Amino acid sequence: MINNANLRGQLTNEEVLVLNSEIELRKKSALITYLLCLFIGTLGAHRYYVGKTGSTIAMTLITVLTLGFGAIVTGIWALVDLFLINGWLQDDRSQIEANTIQTILNKR
Repeated sequence: MINNANLRGQLTNEEVLVLNSEIELRKKSALITYLLCLFIGTLGAHRYYVGKTGSTIAMTLITVLTLGFGAIVTGIWALVDLFLINGWLQDDRSQIEANTIQTILNKR
């Protein structure tokens, strides 16, 4: 996870407001991520949503190429993912925050 405390400390109050609104606009929804994982997780839909494309393709191919029998494996995989999603969302938020802070500081 990225530590943005030092960079955040360099911002004015107005810039912090801009930062917070940008994070809210761009962050991934936890509800959508969990719903995708619960309902079509065997195809890796939740991983597509959070940008984990490589492993998502593997999940999709395992399920499709085995005519659905691979869904047992990807179902277990999706179950494990339920415990990982929160960390992925925090990492996404930190990355958005770091990019936005850099953009704000570069515009000064």
